[in-house]
Amino acid sequence: MLAVVGLAAIVALLLMVMTQRVSSLAALVIIAIGVALACGHGLGSGKLILAGIEKIAPVAGMFIFAILFFGIMSDAGLLDPLIRRVIGIAGNKPTRITIGTAALALLIHLDGSGAVCFLITIPTMLPLYDALRMDRRVLACCASLAAGVNFLPWTGPTIRASAALGLPVHDIFTPMIGVQVVGLVFVFATAWWLGKREAHRLGLNMAEADMAFAPQLPPGDPLVRRPHLFWVNLTLTLIVMAVMISGLVEPVVVFMAGVVLALLINYPNANDQRVRIEAHARAALLMAGVLFAAGAFTGVMTGTGVIKALATEAVALVPTGAGSHIPFGLGLVSMPLSLMFDPDSFYFGILPVVAEVAKPFGVQPIQVAQAALLGQMTTGFPVSPLTPATFLVAGLSGIDLGAHQRFTIPWLFAASLLMTFAAVLFGLFPI
Repeated sequence: MLAVVGLAAIVALLLMVMTQRVSSLAALVIIAIGVALACGHGLGSGKLILAGIEKIAPVAGMFIFAILFFGIMSDAGLLDPLIRRVIGIAGNKPTRITIGTAALALLIHLDGSGAVCFLITIPTMLPLYDALRMDRRVLACCASLAAGVNFLPWTGPTIRASAALGLPVHDIFTPMIGVQVVGLVFVFATAWWLGKREAHRLGLNMAEADMAFAPQLPPGDPLVRRPHLFWVNLTLTLIVMAVMISGLVEPVVVFMAGVVLALLINYPNANDQRVRIEAHARAALLMAGVLFAAGAFTGVMTGTGVIKALATEAVALVPTGAGSHIPFGLGLVSMPLSLMFDPDSFYFGILPVVAEVAKPFGVQPIQVAQAALLGQMTTGFPVSPLTPATFLVAGLSGIDLGAHQRFTIPWLFAASLLMTFAAVLFGLFPI
């Protein structure tokens, strides 16, 4: 009976979210309450929900303060000199332009926001692509690759995996650093090759290239920029990232302290501090709300025994000897799955069941979380029709959505496969 309730809950979550009948937050809460009542917990359902929220609180707190921290750093102009440097190096050579596109997207995506990454990268580089008559699909692909092969601890996929399985983000991310390095090498190698192919296709005479539309850094608000504090802000950012990755201090505490120091250093006035917080509060609150709702959902699904019941039934379907290979298999198919599932329904509905199914075979939940990061809503999010970022990339680049997907999906899938095999090589996944 519990397995039937669990299956119905997951199907309902998928239908609600993927058909966009209700928001992810509403769907998670509605189904959590429905499952608790269906399992006979009545007024005691609140205890299950609170237990789930308590587990998710550190992750949600880290996300809120990470958004605020990187938002404040961006407002102060920390990335401006770096962006100018990338644009200057790009020059008028297609190989440099494509590599510069990837580098710029990677820098902007340090704040974990795909939307912000594309909103800055694509309009900044588009005039240069047009001036040299380069294929706009290459621009969309390079930006998508750089943002996709990025699962830093404060990005959406890592946060969701941590929340869904109750694992510290540090434990998920740190062993994957080598895998991400492999992915980034692939990104820049691909960007270079695409640029070389464009130069050959166009037969460009670089001395005669029309540079009338050389890209410029998008203007920022001079009232909030703090260029004279660049080295101070850079040092603070590096310290925050280093301490967070080291695991010496809880991530939420690191970012809380980082936000306070960033505000005091750049905006000593109390009113200025309030304005900076308000500028980024919406983005922080939207995701935090979904995370707390996910905590309620996972708390009920775990507390009622539904997840365990589903896993027990599913274990019987796993072929003998194949159970230990679940992380490797999930890594191989996670990118295509991103085209079928939106992030919330996959991470909060599917991933916990996969983790439970893998446990009897000696597979740790952290390995399942890491496998999911290698494609599901990481490399897949800039091309999935279920994520707004895909439409943003196509719209800003001025290309057809189908053209973007046909051009970019093979490269993103290749990145996902390469990182999966790298994870096996580094001993993260058994095979």
